[in-house]
Amino acid sequence: MTGGTAHVIADDAEALAVAADLAEEFRVEASARDAERRLPRAEVDRLASSGLLAVTVPAEYGGADVSQETLAEIFRLLAAADASLSQIPQSHFVYVNVIRRQGTGAQRAFFFAELLAGRRLGNAQSEAGTRHVQDIRTRLEPRPDGSYVLEGVKHYATGALYADWIPVLARAEEDHLHVAFVPRDAPGLTVTDDWDGMGQRTTASGTVRLDGVPVAAERVLPHHLTFRGPQLHGAVAQLLHAAIDTGIAGGALAEAAEFVRTKSRPWFESGFDAAVDDPLIVQRFGELALRVRASEALLREAARSVDTARSGLTDASAAEASIAVAAAKAHAADTAVEVAGALFEVAGTRAALDSLNLHRHWRDARTHTLHDPVRWKIQHIGRYVLSGTPPPRHGLL
Repeated sequence: MTGGTAHVIADDAEALAVAADLAEEFRVEASARDAERRLPRAEVDRLASSGLLAVTVPAEYGGADVSQETLAEIFRLLAAADASLSQIPQSHFVYVNVIRRQGTGAQRAFFFAELLAGRRLGNAQSEAGTRHVQDIRTRLEPRPDGSYVLEGVKHYATGALYADWIPVLARAEEDHLHVAFVPRDAPGLTVTDDWDGMGQRTTASGTVRLDGVPVAAERVLPHHLTFRGPQLHGAVAQLLHAAIDTGIAGGALAEAAEFVRTKSRPWFESGFDAAVDDPLIVQRFGELALRVRASEALLREAARSVDTARSGLTDASAAEASIAVAAAKAHAADTAVEVAGALFEVAGTRAALDSLNLHRHWRDARTHTLHDPVRWKIQHIGRYVLSGTPPPRHGLL
């Protein structure tokens, strides 16, 4: 496992300041890391040692317990700098929530201490070749002594390669979903860096194989109970995805503006000496900025809805939070793809040079927005508005 020391962040203000500083640091080599597919191991170490990965630990366990608005802004800042790097800890925070909601007192005490020491959670959740994304076939088989054995194969395992603990989604007795927290170096567990996505290239979202992996009973949590009442599991997970898309859009817009200011030539028919004075370019930047600002506003509103629901969780408050997050995610996904593609439209032919790697923004946006289809979010929003139908309880809404 990684070293057991990390800074402990005190509050929301410090968390945002640390995130802003790290984002500036990570931005410097982001393009080169993507172009060379150089895995950001040192940068993930910096994230952990900074204390950012422990900011949602509850106050009674020594954490800052930051608001969801702060957490979303942390992800937006990181994604604007490096979309791959921001994606790596997304599942980390999702499974911190699982511990918070379903862990026993002893489990919470153990894992929150691990997080405050700088330990990292990964992800072994999705499977390929099954009927659909919720068709989980990995098995958690009980043994006579009360412990378990894991068998299965996981794909798209973002964060697993960088993790100390890998949460594995598996079915146990009566096919109920559980989360088994497995040490990265557990016997029978292998993580293969075989991710070859066109975008988010350094997430190392590869394959996890589980071949008779032993799991102690105290490292298993009953995830199926999460969805038996009002819950924010899906809303928080999707809020972070929305923050990543919003950050990608903002980062692409900022890089497009810098390119036009410093490198683009004006179109000869414009009559201007600088591309920044071309009224058609100005108009397009205004349109793109409106899209980005709207996504940022929807993200903030969604995060506040989640915070409000957390302070008084009911069926109604959970539904409102899920719908607000769905709106933010749907808008941000479209915005990220549009702005990252429009970068070339406003910057001109030179922007398409492979050596400049400006296409990483579009590749990251297009790849990340495939995580789950926004068309279903629009459906749930429509039903909620027309008929008051609450959204379903699952981890993707």
